[in-house]
Amino acid sequence: METTPCRMFPFIRSKTAQSKNTELTVNGSSSSSALYKSNFNLGTILCAAAQDSPQKTAIVYDDKIFLSYKDLDVAARKFASLLMTGNYAKGAVPCRPEDRVAILLPNIPQFCIAYYGALYAGCIVVPMNFLFTEREITGLVKDSEAKVLVALKAYGTEPTKAAKKLGIPILWADDESSCGMQALLSSANPLPALIPTSPDDTAVILYTSGTTGVPKGAMLSHMNLFLNATIVPNTIRPVEPDEETIVLAVLPLFHIFGQTCMQNTTFARMGKLVMLPRFEPGEVLRTIEKYNVSLFAGVPTMYIAMLRCPESDKYSLGSLKMAISGGAAIPVEILKEFEQRYGIAIMEGYGLSETSPTCCSNSVRQGRKPGSIGHPVWGVEMTILDEKDQPVPDGQPGEVCIRGHCVMKGYFKRPKETAEAMRNGWFHTGDVGIRDPDGSYRIVDRTKDMIIRGGLNVYPREVEEVLYMHPAVAEAAVVGIPSERLGEEIAAYICKKEGHEVSSEEITEHCKRYLAAYKYPRKIEFVKELPKGPSGKILKREIREWHKKMKSKL
Repeated sequence: METTPCRMFPFIRSKTAQSKNTELTVNGSSSSSALYKSNFNLGTILCAAAQDSPQKTAIVYDDKIFLSYKDLDVAARKFASLLMTGNYAKGAVPCRPEDRVAILLPNIPQFCIAYYGALYAGCIVVPMNFLFTEREITGLVKDSEAKVLVALKAYGTEPTKAAKKLGIPILWADDESSCGMQALLSSANPLPALIPTSPDDTAVILYTSGTTGVPKGAMLSHMNLFLNATIVPNTIRPVEPDEETIVLAVLPLFHIFGQTCMQNTTFARMGKLVMLPRFEPGEVLRTIEKYNVSLFAGVPTMYIAMLRCPESDKYSLGSLKMAISGGAAIPVEILKEFEQRYGIAIMEGYGLSETSPTCCSNSVRQGRKPGSIGHPVWGVEMTILDEKDQPVPDGQPGEVCIRGHCVMKGYFKRPKETAEAMRNGWFHTGDVGIRDPDGSYRIVDRTKDMIIRGGLNVYPREVEEVLYMHPAVAEAAVVGIPSERLGEEIAAYICKKEGHEVSSEEITEHCKRYLAAYKYPRKIEFVKELPKGPSGKILKREIREWHKKMKSKL
């Protein structure tokens, strides 16, 4: 497919892009003085790709926008110069190295331009959900001390209110006026060289979902993210000689899963990133076939939706070399069904925002173990500890703890929380896991999600696995609800497969066949859909809120 710039990006071919010796002047001084300092910047992966294969397609978007690596690199350099000169908004202050740049964009090319442009300038990227409300944006921008927002005018009400309250400028990515990103980049000089940063300097501040309280900003270094985008993928599945990497990016890039495993990994491999701004199962299947996608990654709910899609048999997924699942535990029944339908084995992995993200995964070399997250990746150690931070025997549940190159520097401006999470040199994940004798790991549940029923521990994932075995269950979520008699009771919220009918009594009998008496759900609720976060993860905290609002207490 021919690589052509779209009229949406006229700045790419401006005359300023022709000179490699263009020198950017900031406040009277040239950035060239720093060109030969020792440097390690995550943005190097894009620079290297642009130098090695400038005409190769880097991004495909909307079936009509194709950006080469040269196009993307020039655009990122121009964005960097806008930040450094302050020419991105009226009255804006020039950004300095380590200043924060908040990006509120969906999966569109401008996300990559702003992301790498900020890195080129030595700034710190703060990705946020573009659908955040004024309150959410204000809270995170204030906490991160970001100097500028990059947002979509199409979703401009909430960012506008937040920026006005905070007194910071907005750079509109989709504004076609003289004040928008296109026009500003068209007149900007490209940054001649990346601003030097150190391997341990913060590249990205990624805010956790806040399921257990106020969101905290995980500081991820250039080295954290570089190794996760380069070394880690090759330990999971090495690329064959002359193999072209074509990746479908439908996971939101503001989320660490999409950001590292889709965007950064693709550019590190000089591959092609096919971008979809939202998940629609039929469109995902069509796009995989049309562009011969070789790598797809998603959360379990995406795989379930693809299997249940009426068009699931219409398209071929024969181009896929690998499918990856993460973000939450994927039911074994879904793994089996997907492989039977498409002949593709899903490799389940594990990671968190605080671990860049991948720290453990099934792999081609070590094989796949259904229900397991595989073995720790290269350079990462994992262990299972009890409540006293002592190792537990293989086969026994405890808290998953991690150390290695993937672990964050800490939480931004939160030394107390950092010290608590990083006790004794191990990052404590809050997840309950088991180490099997073969050295592989299984995730049982979140420590916060574990149900204590009458003094006995019940792990929701185990119950959910059984529910997914029933032919009428499309999706299921198990949570603990208050019980006066037992402390907590087990509740299951279920979406039925289309065309299937099943009663709560049938579900109960099904569970009794596979679970101990204290584990099967006593409350069963059928719902049309389950609440999901931006990455597609089922939000159990919202399900608990449903229950609170109904004021049900067993």
